Amino acid sequence: MNWLLVLVGAAVGAPLRYLTDRAVHARVGFGFPWGTLTVNVGGCALLGLLTAVAPPDVRLLLGTGLCGALSTYSTFSFETLKLAQNGSRGAALGNVALSLGAGLAAVYAGAGVGRAIWG
Repeated sequence: MNWLLVLVGAAVGAPLRYLTDRAVHARVGFGFPWGTLTVNVGGCALLGLLTAVAPPDVRLLLGTGLCGALSTYSTFSFETLKLAQNGSRGAALGNVALSLGAGLAAVYAGAGVGRAIWG
């Protein structure tokens, strides 16, 4: 049954990642990987919240499934590499620093909000 929860969550998370990435890039362009940053930070915030308050089955569905498919380390790595290869080393380093800093802040904030609201 656990694998089915993960599968259902991932079936929602993957298209949500794609659609969010497209929507962000439609608004701000393709010069920096803002779409990937958005889904990764959002996934971190949701995972922090879930870790703080959700029961195990919900964590499998939304944490492992949805957040796992929504956020993407491989795309972050690839886009950072492409920035560096295209001569945008500052943007590549900025992407790493911003992704790491914002992701950690988001997971801590999500956990804090969860504990504050639901104890």
